[in-house]
Amino acid sequence: MSEQPISQLLNLQGQVALVTGGGRGIGRATAELLLEAGARVVIASRGAEALLAAGRELELIYGADRIIATPADVADEAAVASVMARTSERWGRLDILVNNAGLIHFGPIEAITPTSWAEVLGANLTGAYLCARAAATLMRQQHYGRIINIASISGQTGGVSAGVDYAASKGGMIAFTKTLSRDLAPYGVTVNAIAPGQIDADPALLSPEARQRVMQMIPLGRLGTPREIAYAVLFLASPMAAYITGATLDVNGGILKR
Repeated sequence: MSEQPISQLLNLQGQVALVTGGGRGIGRATAELLLEAGARVVIASRGAEALLAAGRELELIYGADRIIATPADVADEAAVASVMARTSERWGRLDILVNNAGLIHFGPIEAITPTSWAEVLGANLTGAYLCARAAATLMRQQHYGRIINIASISGQTGGVSAGVDYAASKGGMIAFTKTLSRDLAPYGVTVNAIAPGQIDADPALLSPEARQRVMQMIPLGRLGTPREIAYAVLFLASPMAAYITGATLDVNGGILKR
């Protein structure tokens, strides 16, 4: 790989990215940062109202020619195929896939019903598989691509309060990342994961008491921000990470040290 000037290393101009779960939280922050870096971005989510509102806001800043907001359930194969077709028809390529869409449940195993188990595994793991499978077809043809899976510290430690369905889905995503990186490496496609710790993306997820307890466990003494996860995505999507594949990047404030 030829060396690039430092000014070009975070420049994604001409590239196309798909961010699932792009209507809020980490997905929204990631979409905006990739737009700032020059990419054209597709955001997809089954939460249509928040997604379309985010799309309108991003259009006002970056222009309608650089953003597509398309409601889709990533656990539905036909919906994923439709998103990929729209992306390909509009821009003819896909360079970056960020598998961020997901659901979380809390409570002991007795509280996790078979229906909720299937729902969480579908959104968090099957959705990542379907999107990566579709993206891989385009990326192999290009001999270039970046797939970035948003896992979780829960997939490494079991987490603090998430249910077994969520932890299992995120642990599966980390293993999925390792195997997919092996399969796609010959085509110039890297596949990596990011394992966030507790991120301040949805205040409703933690009571004030639980929030305080979690912060006391984190060496840096605070929750992370969605933007801080987006920075890690941008790094892995950039030429700076061209020799990194099959890795899981911890972004957790020091709560897990490996």
